[in-house]
Amino acid sequence: MITKLLVANRGEIARRVFHSARAGGIGTVAVYSDADADAPHVTEADAAVRLPGNAPSETYLRADLMVSAAAEAGADAVHPGYGFLSENAGFARAVRDAGLVWVGPAPEAIETMGSKVESKRLMAKAGVPVLPELATGEVTEMDLPVLVKASAGGGGRGMRIVRTLAELDEAVASASAEAGSAFGDATVFCERYLATGRHIEVQVLADQHGTVWALGERECSIQRRHQKVLEEAPSPLVDDAMRARLCDAAVAAAKAVDYVGAGTVEFLATGSGEFFFLEMNTRLQVEHPVTEAVTGLDLVALQLSVAEGEPLPSEGPPEFRGHAIEARLYAEDPARDWQPQSGMLHRFAIPDVTSEFTLPAWPSTWPWVRCDSGVVSGSVVGVHYDPMLAKVIAWAPGRAAAARALAAALARAQLHGPGTNRDLLVRTLRHPAFLAGDIDTAFFDRHGLEHLARPLAGPASVRLSALAAALAGAAANRAAAGVAARLPSGWRNVASQPQQTRFRHGEDELAIDYRLTRDGLHAPGFDGVALVSASPSLVVLQVGGVRRSFAVHSYPDGGPRCVESALGSVALTPVPRLPDPESTLAAGSLLAPMPGTVLRIAVAVGDAVTAGAPVLWLEAMKMEHQVSAPVDGVLSELPVTVGQQVDVGSVLAVVSDDPNDPEPEGTPGGTAGGSAGGASDGAG
Repeated sequence: MITKLLVANRGEIARRVFHSARAGGIGTVAVYSDADADAPHVTEADAAVRLPGNAPSETYLRADLMVSAAAEAGADAVHPGYGFLSENAGFARAVRDAGLVWVGPAPEAIETMGSKVESKRLMAKAGVPVLPELATGEVTEMDLPVLVKASAGGGGRGMRIVRTLAELDEAVASASAEAGSAFGDATVFCERYLATGRHIEVQVLADQHGTVWALGERECSIQRRHQKVLEEAPSPLVDDAMRARLCDAAVAAAKAVDYVGAGTVEFLATGSGEFFFLEMNTRLQVEHPVTEAVTGLDLVALQLSVAEGEPLPSEGPPEFRGHAIEARLYAEDPARDWQPQSGMLHRFAIPDVTSEFTLPAWPSTWPWVRCDSGVVSGSVVGVHYDPMLAKVIAWAPGRAAAARALAAALARAQLHGPGTNRDLLVRTLRHPAFLAGDIDTAFFDRHGLEHLARPLAGPASVRLSALAAALAGAAANRAAAGVAARLPSGWRNVASQPQQTRFRHGEDELAIDYRLTRDGLHAPGFDGVALVSASPSLVVLQVGGVRRSFAVHSYPDGGPRCVESALGSVALTPVPRLPDPESTLAAGSLLAPMPGTVLRIAVAVGDAVTAGAPVLWLEAMKMEHQVSAPVDGVLSELPVTVGQQVDVGSVLAVVSDDPNDPEPEGTPGGTAGGSAGGASDGAG
């Protein structure tokens, strides 16, 4: 019997495993890096052990430290979560050699399935359909396009699409370097790239007595950079006959390696119902809650039971009920090439959530929403790890109702701090093609990322929200006034001009002029808008005969002013009346779009650069970001070096038209452009 469980992971998955462990009467042990010292998973565990440092390579990827932590805390079992060491056979072996229970498959199964090259050969022998493997040095024009893939790991890391032979060598080198850094194995291979395939996977669960369950499929076709964004069960593509074939193939895959525990067999499917083996993830998946939602099972509890030697229930796996969809909520900007975002998460609240880390009453006849998060209000989103904040899951009797419930919950979420992909998720869930089940891995390309990533709040809604924020600020000033607090804000015996409050919204600056008089609100540019009431936290406006409420959240020390309404969430940054002169920048300055580490530099001072050419690369949140020259010119300044840590907004380089005739100071610089490669902690 397991008495105390160490989770060799962090964030959301650590909290999820702790929830089931506590429910089963099992003690919990967390591990944490210095950056995670105040993280929720640390405070919720019965005990926690520090892993000195911040980088994954010195903390969460150190198998020796994990085994030592288990011994130090008195744990008798280890759950790896997903990502990091979860598919590291050496770690599984070290746990077992230390006399601890390993909550997962045997090291031999991890090794076999951890090599995509070897696993595909084994699956072909077992009769599972596979795409032919291509050696990187043997790709021809006839094979294009191809996908370069890391043999070890997953989650989108070590993957590159190659459309021309000229791109192949660079793609192989880049994917190999990324795979080596993330997984300790730089081996890559190629296979035919199906641009519009559908990603279908089957959840399997096997005990130590030879029983293997196939718990139906999940569809994970909505992806960015080969990493899943939305997942659902069941798949709108799969009928009963295809489901039977998928489940048979998944069971055959599991039996071929004597699999024990929870795992996922992934397939790439065509619209006609063909499917090909991609890989087997020998761990719990990020998206396991959608299977839990339609089966009523607690997969983590079953993992623990299997690890203790218990057989799976004799009645067999349950049938699907209803439909579930999961959205991965990331701190990233889809419109800026998925750049990760970081900083203080002032508020994290999803009012529609009915449960966390578990199912509500099941089965149900009404839609419900679950949230599994790694953050809480006040958490700091750093640069060292995956930028996923939470998974939000909706269940309903039918697919359309589940999509509607999930979109509504996300739209009403209060996410104050780093930018997120929330608006993209909502627009995707409400898109006619998604609702019709017409999805594939190229969904964002096919329907236009620039359209799907647009903010839910349009320009008119942003201005109304800014007006509400200005009025809330005025109300706060009056509430804090020591004298004459009852007078309207900005009151004068003889008014000469309106009050003005300025905000920055994205790259735009908004100037809101208004006066509060005996006759009510006078705000140029807001015809037909009347003030009903205003307090520091709530402003009610009458807009063209429609009453609208705006909840205003203000954060001190230069923090944002976040406005929530049915029109959409709007984040505003107050602009000081007297800006700091030291904040002006030289023309052509490239600013760091996020905190990170300078990975490599492509040019030197004095070199000519062209617009779009790489200047340097940053590494942040385990992703590589190319920083490109914004214009043609000459690199006149390069104040950073390889290995240097930089903060968001730091000057990385300056591109001038003529290094002998620089622009005068005072011209604003620009945020560095670029593209991110790779993905997260290797979790799919």
